[in-house]
Amino acid sequence: MDALKAEIAAKRKNIETDGGARPNKYVRRGDLDRAQEEQKRKEQEEKERLVKEEAAKAVELPPPQPKSTSVPLSKSPLPSGHGSESPKPEGTFNISNEETIRRLRARSQPIRLFAESDKDRRLRLRALELIEEKGHDRQGGQNDFKKALEDVENVEREMRTKDKGKKKEDDLTATSSALVDLNLIKTDPDKLYPLVYYALKRTLKEWEEAMDERPEHVKRTHQGKLAAATQVQSAEYLKPLFKTLRQRALPPDMLARIAEIVHHMQKRQYQRANDAYLRLSIGNAPWPIGVTMVGIHERSAREKISSDQVAHVLNDEVSRKYIQSLKRLLTFAQTKYPPEDVSQLMG
Repeated sequence: MDALKAEIAAKRKNIETDGGARPNKYVRRGDLDRAQEEQKRKEQEEKERLVKEEAAKAVELPPPQPKSTSVPLSKSPLPSGHGSESPKPEGTFNISNEETIRRLRARSQPIRLFAESDKDRRLRLRALELIEEKGHDRQGGQNDFKKALEDVENVEREMRTKDKGKKKEDDLTATSSALVDLNLIKTDPDKLYPLVYYALKRTLKEWEEAMDERPEHVKRTHQGKLAAATQVQSAEYLKPLFKTLRQRALPPDMLARIAEIVHHMQKRQYQRANDAYLRLSIGNAPWPIGVTMVGIHERSAREKISSDQVAHVLNDEVSRKYIQSLKRLLTFAQTKYPPEDVSQLMG
C-alpha cells in the first residue's frame, strides 16, 4: 500500500513539474493558416530585399580612383562621348515621379509599395530595367535569328505540305470513289477495310471543307460555331475507328454493319443506311423479359445466338462515340448529296 502511494505521489510530482501540458498531435486550421501567411510574408519581404539590394548595387557610385602625383588633373570636364563609360550614379537617374509611374505601369508593376519613398521607387524601377536589359542582351539577337529561320522553314514546310496534301488528296479521291462491294463480307473481308477507311475519310474531309467554305458571317453566329465544334468533335471521335480499320482488327459483325452503311451512303440510299446504323448501334436481337429459358437444360452455345445482332453502342464509351459520329457523317452526306428518291431520306 505504501508503495502504491509513493508511485501516485511521484506521478503527481512529474505532472506538476511539466506544468500539466500534454503533447497535442492535432493542429488547428487557424494556426496552420497563420503559419502559411507568415511564411508567405517572409518570402515576399526576402524578394523585396533582394530587389532593393540589386537596385542599390546598380546605382551605387564607382570606387574613387587613386590620384596620380606626376600628371596634374584637369579641372575642365571631359566632353561627352570621350573616356570610358561608368555606371550612372543615383543622382543621374533622377527622373520625375510621373515618368516613374508611367514606366512602372508599362511593366505591370505597382506604382508604390507599402512605406516606399520616391527614392526607393526609382531604385526598384532601375533594378527592373537592368534585369530586362540583361535578358534582352542574352536572348534578343538569338531569338530574332531563330524567328527568321522558323519563318523560312514554315513557308517551305507549307509548300511541301500543300504539294503532298494535293497528291494525297488525289489518291484519296481515286481510292474512295470505289463502291464498297457487300459480297466481300463473305468472300474477302480484308479487302473491305481500305474501301471503308477511304470512303469515311473522304466524307470527313468534305465535311471539313464545307465548314471552311461557309461565309464569315455564318461562322460567327452561335449555330455556326456549334456546327464547327461538332465537326471537330466527330473527327476526334472517329480516330479510334480509323486506327482499328488500319490494323484490320474490327469485329466481323461490326465490319459488316459499317460496310453496309458506307455502301448505302455511296448509293444515296440513306434510309437503308440508317437501318444498318440502327442494327449496329442498338441491334435487333430480342431482349427477353422475365423468362430466359424454356426447358430445364440450357442449350449449347446459347450465348452465341444472335451474336451479330447485339447492341455495340453498349460495348464501351469509345465505340459509342465513333458510332454516333458515323450517324453525323451520314447526316452530312444526305445534306451534300441528296437522293433522287425522296423516300430514301432519313427521318
